[in-house]
Amino acid sequence: MRLIRVGAGVVNQTALDWSGNQERLLAAIEEAREAGVQVFCLPELSITGYGCEDAFFSPDVARRALAMLPMLAEASQGMLTAVGLPLLYQGSLYNVAALLGDGEVHGMVAKQTLAGDGIHYEPRWFKPWPSGVVRAVEVGDELINFGDLLFEVDGVRIGFEICEDAWVAQRPGASLAQRGVDIILNPSASHFAFKKQQIRERFVLEGSRAFHTTYVYTNLLGNETGRAIFDGGPMIATCGKFIASGRRFSFKPQLVIAGTVDIDLTRMARVRCVGAQCDLGDSLSEEGVVPIFMEFAPAKAEFSEAVQTRFYSKEEEFTHAMTLALFDYMRKSWSRGFVVSLSGGADSAACATLVGLMIDRLARELGPNAWPTMASYLGFKPGTPLADIKQALLFCVYQGTENSSETTRHAAETMAKALGARYSVWEIDPLVRHYRGFIEGSLERVLTWEQDDLTLQNIQARVRSPGIWMLTNTLNALLLATSNRSEAAVGYATMDGDTCGGLSPIAGIDKAFLREWLCWMEATGSEDSPPIPELSVINAQAPTAELRPLEQTQTDEADLMPYPLLDAIERSAIRDKRSPVEVRVEMGERFSQYSGEQLDVWVRRFFQLWSRNQWKRERYAPSFHLDDENLDPKTWCRFPILSGAFKAELEELG
Repeated sequence: MRLIRVGAGVVNQTALDWSGNQERLLAAIEEAREAGVQVFCLPELSITGYGCEDAFFSPDVARRALAMLPMLAEASQGMLTAVGLPLLYQGSLYNVAALLGDGEVHGMVAKQTLAGDGIHYEPRWFKPWPSGVVRAVEVGDELINFGDLLFEVDGVRIGFEICEDAWVAQRPGASLAQRGVDIILNPSASHFAFKKQQIRERFVLEGSRAFHTTYVYTNLLGNETGRAIFDGGPMIATCGKFIASGRRFSFKPQLVIAGTVDIDLTRMARVRCVGAQCDLGDSLSEEGVVPIFMEFAPAKAEFSEAVQTRFYSKEEEFTHAMTLALFDYMRKSWSRGFVVSLSGGADSAACATLVGLMIDRLARELGPNAWPTMASYLGFKPGTPLADIKQALLFCVYQGTENSSETTRHAAETMAKALGARYSVWEIDPLVRHYRGFIEGSLERVLTWEQDDLTLQNIQARVRSPGIWMLTNTLNALLLATSNRSEAAVGYATMDGDTCGGLSPIAGIDKAFLREWLCWMEATGSEDSPPIPELSVINAQAPTAELRPLEQTQTDEADLMPYPLLDAIERSAIRDKRSPVEVRVEMGERFSQYSGEQLDVWVRRFFQLWSRNQWKRERYAPSFHLDDENLDPKTWCRFPILSGAFKAELEELG
């Protein structure tokens, strides 16, 4: 047996937070040392943070990152540590992983496949490195090998696949396997999306099996820069089996996993493959192999059953991702909690519930004494009761008008109490009448529902904004906007009304799923997030804006169309880029319970409202990226503010 102790560390970094990022990297290295790790992998671009955006164009960013390497190398005495950073070389920027140890920078491997789809814009900042090319770069007073490298230390060969490298058909791992690699390290910055972890697990397992190697995967953790969420989830696999895996969505600043692997075992698997006449190709060249002159102390034998990773349901992933994102957004923006204008409907109830679940997770995982800087600026002292923490971090306000029903008033109060939030009721009719008087005086006529429906609806939503902003500013808190993705698609929201806020957490999730999640939270929940029966007062209602007189019985779906249909049209038209005629054919097949004439109306309405309301989507507060159907024009779904509005295409509907 040739036993090596390998480890993977996830860290919750912040873009350009030099001292904080350094502190967490050092803490992870020390934790790995205590676990006896000899080869340790930290995430992609974890020195700078992954989401530096156009700050990557600043030469100072690359200089500061490079300057941190000697200190991290010194901290890696007796072990090898891989860490990610940007590297400026001959007028181009490269995304690299440096291998450090015993005070030395042994070499840097450059990423060959850049992520340029969805929310990723790596080709804007970085250049891909060509396979098989090796150069030298100055680090301090030393010339360091750089490029497509394989490292050999004490007879053990170590190679890299950097994040996207493992997601493509021509993986670098195949070439590394032909060169006899023993351990492949994958430092990643892979954003969260529903069910994405299952894909990661497949390429980690398949990499370890097909390449006859030990595969060490790690990832960033948390809401790094505002929109993207990283879920962590480190994994170690050997010969097609997991031997260690770590928690996803942790609130901790860093987390380390470790496992002992038998290099002889993977090599014998390769021998058996060769015996079965596997094609090794022609690339057995020793060029690009960097020798490291250190020895691995014998690792202690570990015999354990293969690890079974846990799959979360979509509802569980949503809960964990959103609560982690809210926690990080709060502390990284130095906000002292959240304010929600609680309407008694599904959207604001979902936002408040997520904050409540975030506070429960905070207390359970960290407690008021953890992350001292956070606890100190929030003012929590040792032994602070959870009820007091909830009152401090969540303030809900119901802003009622003459069009507000007793149903929503009761629902808002019930939810605020269930969540332990601080709660107030404001009657805003005097403000509505005041503004109405201004306009009627200027126009010299009375505003009526028959003639001025939209105006009279919008003023109620907009007049709620100044007071709730004033409260938020006074508390130094973060105001949550409550619009969802279905509403964003068709502009069914009042700008500077229900869209006002510093963060729009549910703008990336469709209304149909949001309602399903609220029902799940009412009746089922999970081990980490117990059910909240009081949500029954929300789930029993038909969604309504409550902006028209009560006798008109306004509902969202009557104004728009059934939400499941709206979401299906959005996916077909926007995600799949189908024409109105193609969308209409698909909807006719999927929603045969509706007449053809009615489907014509709804498909036409969607395309018209989508085109007309791009300007609203441009103005939404930042939202969280949750899946690959996001409508955020700044990171995912670009559409012109002014366009032909599908006029010719809609004429084809007849």
